[in-house]
Amino acid sequence: MRALPRLILSALLVFAGTSRLPAQDAPAPDTPAAVQSPQQTLDQVRGQLDAIKKSLGDRDANLPLAELRSQAFDMRDQALQLAAGLGPQQQSLQAKLDVLGPAPEKGAPPEAAEVSAQRRQLDRQKASLDAQVKQAQLLAEESLQIAAQLADQRRNEFQARLASRTATPFSRAFWVDPMRSLPADMRRLRGLGDDLHDVVRQAWQPPNRTPLLACLACAVLLLGVVRWLLERGLLNLTRNRMPAGHLRRSALALAITLLTALCTGMAAQLGYLAINWNGILDDDLALLAQRVVLLVALSAYVAGLGRALLSCRRPSWRLPNLTDDEAQRLRPYPWLLAAAMLLLGVLELINHAIGASLPATVATRGAIALVISGLIGIGLLRAGYARRKLAAAGQPPPSRPVWVGLVTGLALLAAAVAWIGVAAGFIALAFFVAVNTLWIGVVVCSLYLLMHVINDGFELLLSPRGRNGQRLQQAFDLTPARLDQLHTVLSGITRALFVLLALATVVSRFGASPEDLFSSLGGIFGSLTLGELKLAPGNILKAMLVFALGLLAVRMVKRWLGEQLLPKTSLDPGLQNSMLTLLGYIGSVLVFVMALATLQVSLQNITWIASALSVGIGFGLQAIVQNFISGLILLAERPVKVGDWVSLSGVEGDIRRINVRATEIQMSDRSTMIVPNSQLITQNVRNVTLANAQGRVQFRLPMPLDTDASRVRQIVQEVFEQHPAILATPKPSTLLDNIEPTAMNFTCTGYVSSPRDVGGVRSDLLFALLERLREAKLPLSRPQDMVVRTMPLPAPDGGAP
Repeated sequence: MRALPRLILSALLVFAGTSRLPAQDAPAPDTPAAVQSPQQTLDQVRGQLDAIKKSLGDRDANLPLAELRSQAFDMRDQALQLAAGLGPQQQSLQAKLDVLGPAPEKGAPPEAAEVSAQRRQLDRQKASLDAQVKQAQLLAEESLQIAAQLADQRRNEFQARLASRTATPFSRAFWVDPMRSLPADMRRLRGLGDDLHDVVRQAWQPPNRTPLLACLACAVLLLGVVRWLLERGLLNLTRNRMPAGHLRRSALALAITLLTALCTGMAAQLGYLAINWNGILDDDLALLAQRVVLLVALSAYVAGLGRALLSCRRPSWRLPNLTDDEAQRLRPYPWLLAAAMLLLGVLELINHAIGASLPATVATRGAIALVISGLIGIGLLRAGYARRKLAAAGQPPPSRPVWVGLVTGLALLAAAVAWIGVAAGFIALAFFVAVNTLWIGVVVCSLYLLMHVINDGFELLLSPRGRNGQRLQQAFDLTPARLDQLHTVLSGITRALFVLLALATVVSRFGASPEDLFSSLGGIFGSLTLGELKLAPGNILKAMLVFALGLLAVRMVKRWLGEQLLPKTSLDPGLQNSMLTLLGYIGSVLVFVMALATLQVSLQNITWIASALSVGIGFGLQAIVQNFISGLILLAERPVKVGDWVSLSGVEGDIRRINVRATEIQMSDRSTMIVPNSQLITQNVRNVTLANAQGRVQFRLPMPLDTDASRVRQIVQEVFEQHPAILATPKPSTLLDNIEPTAMNFTCTGYVSSPRDVGGVRSDLLFALLERLREAKLPLSRPQDMVVRTMPLPAPDGGAP
């Protein structure tokens, strides 16, 4: 049984890796290509640019604008490379001319004829070389201009497609054109079917039958037995071989996703090889088949990704915070979306292959928009119903991040926009929204899975508590805190790179970018003006998006620093808070400037804004600006910081937060006092805990006059020395302060590491001192004797009593 997977994989490799039978003679061995001269390269670049400009001017042709733009950039790169390659030759010629020196002046002795001839030759070569370099630079600039023209034309066509409107599919007028072109489309479709039938019949002939059956059998085995065995092997590997940790479940989810896509894609490729083993497909059918293979692999990836994230069979290994009811309700939708992608995508490819009429293409894309957006919307609504049902039962649903709710709401909005767009006749817009929503959802889910894998992988490799982390500590003499910081930084950088890659994938996957959509909306709704500033809706939306995303990025960076990186450093909490606050101020200013730049606000407009702010500051914002500047001084100079115990103007407490305008001080009764920042700068402030100040524990001890003073001092000193919080330096002291007629007073002083410990330590010392004095039978006071005398009363007559 253990040898069976190896045999199957060996067979797959043999059938998939074997080259097709040669239909033509083997090509002759490669001969070294002739090296082109710089002038020939320039002429070739010029000819290709002329061809691109001719194609650009042909308005009636179906222009592959993206391909032409790519060719223009290639010509630019080729011209720049040629100019850079000619640079060393220029330097070499100039060095030779410098060696020869300048030509002799008029009246000077003539130089040798050989030297003069060599100088003329070098001058001609350098002039020719300079001309070629300038020509290459001009061609590079022209290529860039042509690429910009192609981008503009591509954007204009995209705007026209999105703004184009047809009759609503719910009206009879919409179906008139498809029904009129249906016979011609059916003829083209039957022609494609006949070609496919001929191909299948030819593939069944004896020379091709054996590879056909072998490849189909391997494809069936790959989809059935091999995939099942590989999944079982991966499950056993993650359970029994991988170290304990979160990486088990994230790695298994990634492996299941890739395995589903690879096995299904390889099976589709085997099906393609089964038909086209000996090259019986023509170029058009081969291209169609290869695109179908890619579509099958992509659909399988979507199904595998949904299956891995939902993990209905293994709920404890599920990555998203979903309940079992939510997972079960969402379980069929990845497969339904994959099937819809495959079927509707094949239908779109067939329309493109047969050159279907425009009404048929519009109807097909309308159906694709409805089906895909409908599946997305229904699936999300079912998941939301499961959460509401759980809340109605008295059980709070699992918490989820804010971005999950935001993405869910945007997906529902996009599904609604797609349906409304189809109903209103904006089928191109609806198709664009639906397909891009699906693609963005796939990218976001893939990014979510990769984030877990990256974080769990770095945690396994660099965790101080893991085996690998302990080895790294021993090998490179790293402290656990430093290794933890390294894990956090590397994980954050890697995830940021993958986020940028995901954004680039979302933007560049389809022919249009979000900027094109903003340009389209700007063209539909026009633009507004405020003085000399043009407020185009596209610029406003982009500025709002930049501002929101910028503030979100600043907040995420602050949270990452405050919760993950800075707590693992040796910086005190006050300095950490100051760094986070300054980062927030700087980041907010940069985001605001970026938003203004996106809004295309010129420097002159910014100057007007600053002038208006200056007038406002001069009349009514002086105190606010003073407090703001004072807050910056507090954060930079740090005379007080978060956590300090301060006292000023009758206010005494701990600083909890330093804001833009004021500082929050928590009083001893747990109330909060809001103090303007300017008071902390302009007034006298007592900082009890500045520079790690020590605390002084002092109390007075009255004793009777007949008490042994030396014994009292000995007991007090022993109490000081036995308390763990009392510092040995400065040394505790017990001084006889004064002697009164009824008592003598001792002043006892000790020191602790923090002023915050004074109250508790004083209480402990007094309790211990009372116990020691009681044991030594040294009372704090003596009982007072009272003498009562009875005076005789005088006689009534004044005589003796």
